[in-house]
Amino acid sequence: MKRVAIETSLNECRTWLVETYEGLTKEQLRRPLTKSEHDPNNIWCALDHFAHLALVEADFVRMIRRQLAGHSNPVGLLVDDDGEVRTREQIMKIVNERTEAFQRLHHDDSLSDVVALTAAARSETLRLLSELSDTQLEERLDGAPWGDGSIGGVLGANARHAHIHWDWSTDAGLLDSTQ
Repeated sequence: MKRVAIETSLNECRTWLVETYEGLTKEQLRRPLTKSEHDPNNIWCALDHFAHLALVEADFVRMIRRQLAGHSNPVGLLVDDDGEVRTREQIMKIVNERTEAFQRLHHDDSLSDVVALTAAARSETLRLLSELSDTQLEERLDGAPWGDGSIGGVLGANARHAHIHWDWSTDAGLLDSTQ
């Protein structure tokens, strides 16, 4: 992905996301919507989905910075630091446990808190984007299954990630007026 396209998609998505969540009622923001992938007794609300975006965005920045620093396993999901290949089940267990811990930590955050949380993560993404050369944006992020696997593709995946969570929330009844 090219720098201008990445930045444009990140900024357009961020504006859409904040405006869309600002238009939801308090009941819609807190309505139980989707079961956790880690603990099916834990139900996520729309704000949980919004806050989750900050975790993944910060993780992407951390992974890219690790690669730029020369780490041999910057993503750290497909194989462990000893080079042992993880099964899909092992990978998802790690991802779902981290996601759950973050969700529980931020579950009671207000909309303002979540906007600030995700703004801080987006700020780090944009800072990193400004530091990267065009060649680095095209470089493959070792072990990255997101976007096209390039550093730029991974950064750009943050915009699509927001839409995925919005779709999950609306499919689960976020906008239904009968609830």
